[in-house]
Amino acid sequence: MIALEDKVILITGSSRGIGRQAALMFAASGAKLALNARDESVLRGLQQEIEKTFGTEVLPLPYDVRDLAKVKEAFLLIKKKFGHLDALVNNAGILQDRLLGMIDEQLMQQTLETNLSAAIYHMQYAARLMSPRKKGSIVNISSIIGTNGNMGQVLYSASKAGLIGATMSAAKELAPNNIRVNAVAPGFINTDMAKNLPEQKFKERLESIKMGRIGTPEDVANVIWFLCSDLSSYLTGQVIGVDGGMLI
Repeated sequence: MIALEDKVILITGSSRGIGRQAALMFAASGAKLALNARDESVLRGLQQEIEKTFGTEVLPLPYDVRDLAKVKEAFLLIKKKFGHLDALVNNAGILQDRLLGMIDEQLMQQTLETNLSAAIYHMQYAARLMSPRKKGSIVNISSIIGTNGNMGQVLYSASKAGLIGATMSAAKELAPNNIRVNAVAPGFINTDMAKNLPEQKFKERLESIKMGRIGTPEDVANVIWFLCSDLSSYLTGQVIGVDGGMLI
């Protein structure tokens, strides 16, 4: 197994779920981490856990990914501390179900800014840090809802489908600089979002998975790890589903 030793990796939305699991996995592989989340206290706790357990460097970056001034500041801090960036994992995202006719302007703006616009801004700054060294990897966390759609999730689906389109275009733009851009599309994963579903809805989702089990954050983090490592050095512009054969 090729480790991520000394690679500098930024993960947005790293305080829980898939982002947290990816951070722990990367730290175990020797990566230096820049970790983002809105809750500074949770982020500091994760920093202490990682530094104590794995002895790797962690730069905590508490900010809302929609705050463009803070995004710019975060990349300046990464450059100051580490000098470069090897990988970006655009993981931060929100999901609120809403039927057509019930989507208000505030939810529209919040969802698109968090799930799509923020990811694009992060890609722009990441590419600037990666280009001088002619290498890098960007991993955008989309969703099976972005590839297949689902009732009551028009807005979320649009934001995640848009992220896939951005991934494809960025992959073409950045390939000459040897910067790879790929997307991961998780299915039904055992995160806080899944745990908050009503019992009947949870059962329906579980029954739609051909492998017969809910996915784990580790299942998704394994794929992210692969995409950030040199094992995927000739892979770009791809959308990898991690869904256990889920049907929607």
